[in-house]
Amino acid sequence: MKLTVWTYEGPPHVGAMRVATGMKGLHYVLHAPQGDTYADLLFTMIERRDHRPPVTYTTFQARDLGSDTAGLFKQAAQDAYDRFKPQALIVGASCTAELIQDDPGGLAETMGIPVPVIPLELPSYQRKENFGTDETFFQIVRALARPMEKTAHVTANLIGPTGLGFRHRDDVVEVTALLNEMGIEVNVVGPMGATPEDLTRLGAAHFNVLMYPEHAEAAARWMERELKLPFTKTVPIGVGATRDFLAEVSQITGLPVRADESRLRLPWWSKSVDSTYLTGKRVFLFGDGTHVRAAARIARDEMGFEVVGLGCYNREMARPIRALAKDFGLEALVTDDYLEVEQAIEAAAPEMILGTQMERHIGKRLGIPCAVISAPVHVQDFPARYSPQMGWEGANVIFDTWVHPLVMGLEEHLLHMFRDDFEFHDAAGPSHHGGHAPRAMDANPLERTPAEPAAAADGGVPAPAAASVSQAAPETGRDTQAAPQGAAGASSVEVVWLPSAESELKKIPFFVRGKARRNTEKYAAERGVSEISVDTLYEAKAHYAR
Repeated sequence: MKLTVWTYEGPPHVGAMRVATGMKGLHYVLHAPQGDTYADLLFTMIERRDHRPPVTYTTFQARDLGSDTAGLFKQAAQDAYDRFKPQALIVGASCTAELIQDDPGGLAETMGIPVPVIPLELPSYQRKENFGTDETFFQIVRALARPMEKTAHVTANLIGPTGLGFRHRDDVVEVTALLNEMGIEVNVVGPMGATPEDLTRLGAAHFNVLMYPEHAEAAARWMERELKLPFTKTVPIGVGATRDFLAEVSQITGLPVRADESRLRLPWWSKSVDSTYLTGKRVFLFGDGTHVRAAARIARDEMGFEVVGLGCYNREMARPIRALAKDFGLEALVTDDYLEVEQAIEAAAPEMILGTQMERHIGKRLGIPCAVISAPVHVQDFPARYSPQMGWEGANVIFDTWVHPLVMGLEEHLLHMFRDDFEFHDAAGPSHHGGHAPRAMDANPLERTPAEPAAAADGGVPAPAAASVSQAAPETGRDTQAAPQGAAGASSVEVVWLPSAESELKKIPFFVRGKARRNTEKYAAERGVSEISVDTLYEAKAHYAR
């Protein structure tokens, strides 16, 4: 473990909470100090659930450590059963409680609670949240599922969706519709929406659909071995993957593929002339392994983007992600350190980022548009509307989500290009409103807004913008840190940008303007040039293009 201000995954007991929160009739007794109850907010505030997670905390305090904390756990477990009357209990310890070694599983086993009590051994100091979801669901399935007679008609289990998952609720609806079109009914969906009693019927299905390997692969492999349930290997995110998924289902069941693609919009757009201005756009991908693998295929094969970097934060998916990166001619970035991710993105200088909530923040700092493709996410990525990632409608949602940042980026670039035009400058009124003529520029330098250059006292040409090479460029929040690395170390010359050069710099697209500024200032400082003109700007461009 390490101290950090942000993390991609919580400890494994948060993963267990995601399983418990997604299910019904299951209760989680968590041996934990008072401070660990923060996890409730992940579900009530971020996911916007209308009920609290089904978790009872022992909430021991520092003064309790000298007494019987095991007794606190046993009392909490009995109270939880008496109050909630669950069909099953899962019991475990948080990362802090693990240190006092009270053995919640062994304690619960001696209590005689009249429902299944499933102990969880989650190594908090070696593994993380996604391992917690996978291991918890596996232990529940192993405890409850048994071989049984198959259903008369072909049915499938959908396994993997949890609480706090990225669009899991809507993905279940979309995958169910895909199977129904082929005449396949859904037997059980789990963990999300299932009760412990439902999970006892898993063996009645003919196969499993593994929707999210991070959360259910261990359970899928156990059911394949013990219940003779094959499982799908293709995650249906994107047009090509959805078609491959249906073909795989057909191979497992012997049923013909029936697919209604009438709602699909992405392939038509990809073939249209409108898509050509996005062809070859450079993108950087980062998130959980499942969504990054799917996004890489969509980006290259369906959108015509160039993938310039990819990686994942969950080390359980490191091997397939490294193999995928090799196929793209890249080296995979496998890390849970967001600062390493930021450095890799800055070095790759992509035109768009496809990532998590953290990459959205990184994009803001670097001035690069970002679309969210993976958990962890914030409240805006738990929409009330139907917004899946899987299936045909998921392909449409992805198309909108990815294209809009680039389209708006193009619009912003055009606005920057024409910002000095009489109709579009910062002080102009809205030209599309009748009777709104552009306002005259205020000649009083004391009343100018900070965004306008200060004019000379006699109303002449604005004074040049002077900046030390270690100062920040206004276009990107990271220039304050990035500029000194090359320029300040090379020379202490104070660099002045002439107005004509500043104006030319603004014509460079905003997502690479910060890098152009830094390179130009470094070029000038290394050569002892104190004033950057338009010629200096283009000389620096030619120098770094070699």
